[in-house]
Amino acid sequence: MSLLVVGTVAFDEIETNRGRSGKILGGAATYVGLAASHLISDIQMSAVVGGDFPQEYLDLFVQRKLDIRGIHIIPEEKSFYWSGRYHENMNQRDTLATELNVLAGFDPVLPQTYRQSDFLMLGNLTPSIQRSVIEQMDKRPRLICMDTMNFWMDTAWDDLLSVVGMVDVLAVNEEEARQLSGEHSLVQAARKIQAMGPPCIIVKRGEHGALLFYGDEKFYAPAMPLDRVVDPTGAGDSFAGGFMGYLCKVNDTSFESMKSGLIYGAALASFSVEKFGVKGLLDIGEQDIQDRLVDFVKLVSFSV
Repeated sequence: MSLLVVGTVAFDEIETNRGRSGKILGGAATYVGLAASHLISDIQMSAVVGGDFPQEYLDLFVQRKLDIRGIHIIPEEKSFYWSGRYHENMNQRDTLATELNVLAGFDPVLPQTYRQSDFLMLGNLTPSIQRSVIEQMDKRPRLICMDTMNFWMDTAWDDLLSVVGMVDVLAVNEEEARQLSGEHSLVQAARKIQAMGPPCIIVKRGEHGALLFYGDEKFYAPAMPLDRVVDPTGAGDSFAGGFMGYLCKVNDTSFESMKSGLIYGAALASFSVEKFGVKGLLDIGEQDIQDRLVDFVKLVSFSV
């Protein structure tokens, strides 16, 4: 099974109470792709970068068996850049700089080989771009998951609702779920969003884990309590990569598989936050992931 990831490949510069990263590899598609690469090998990337994007990063993607034919390089322009500073409470951060650069004109045209992908992960992009990607597919993917944010709810409401009605899974945080639905209760919020189209809603709750609403079924995946959190920037996207990578690996979109996918996502996210940038995802192997999964089982196992 193949996974198509559409999103940002970019530069990040991050400051936390653990130090400063300098200018490093970032972007939603980067984290999703690298996290998923621990589970599957057929991953296609659609993004745009500038002429300043290092060849070593492109080589890294290839080494991780990511198909980068869909990464468009515009030599005369610069790559998307984001800089942020996290507070002591890492649920809070200040954006120091956002430079859209090539992303301002991003209008992905999928290579023909990408249009047959079995699973599709739409990163947090303009809703019109997300819709364009879906419409370019030769066949409907077995499962379409999308991420979004408050900004699009404020500025592109009609376009956003149109795309939400086309997907199978919507991933949002608590604040976004409440704004989109107009409901404070997450249960009521999920039910209202489901009525907009997607049967599955994932509510990301940061250090408090994630909630899955699948029809009338519910499941809670905890976040792993860690001794040291260095950089939470890619946690949500690493989570999405683990989730989609697992569903693609088992080729099953049932509630039981989604439950397992959430745990795999939580495991990959827990590695991501332990180091700056993508290093936490690069420095692990299959045994590390299996050991972390065992830790999750111990974390939630009990008898009554």
